Amino acid sequence: MFHKIVLLLLFLVIAAVFYFSWLSDPSLSSETYLPRWLLNWSNHYYNLRTAVPFIGLGFLLEVYGDRNDLNEENSNKKLNFIQNIVFAAIIVCIAEGGQFLIQRRSPDFMDVFYGIIGSIIGALSYNVLKKIKNAKQT
Repeated sequence: MFHKIVLLLLFLVIAAVFYFSWLSDPSLSSETYLPRWLLNWSNHYYNLRTAVPFIGLGFLLEVYGDRNDLNEENSNKKLNFIQNIVFAAIIVCIAEGGQFLIQRRSPDFMDVFYGIIGSIIGALSYNVLKKIKNAKQT
């Protein structure tokens, strides 16, 4: 059941990335459900806001991969980490590439960079939390 919940959360994060990347208004002012402070922050830190959902994506990809590796004897953690970063890079490139087709939007290479950095931070934070948890158990 846990595996399915993590997979659902992954799909939700990816859907949110695509949704917010492909809005016609990059200032997000049309999104009335978002709090004003969040809109102000996201408009002030324009590229940094790209990294935020990718922190969650990187974290969830590591959780998902870690749960799959429990069933395999010869799991390669470094290869799994690299695959997750490449997957996150593909997601951010698709999100940015889709902006070519949207008026008033243009892709930004720095968004790709921040997306990849965010996913690395998320993946590393999962691995650090896992090491802390394992250290406390021994």
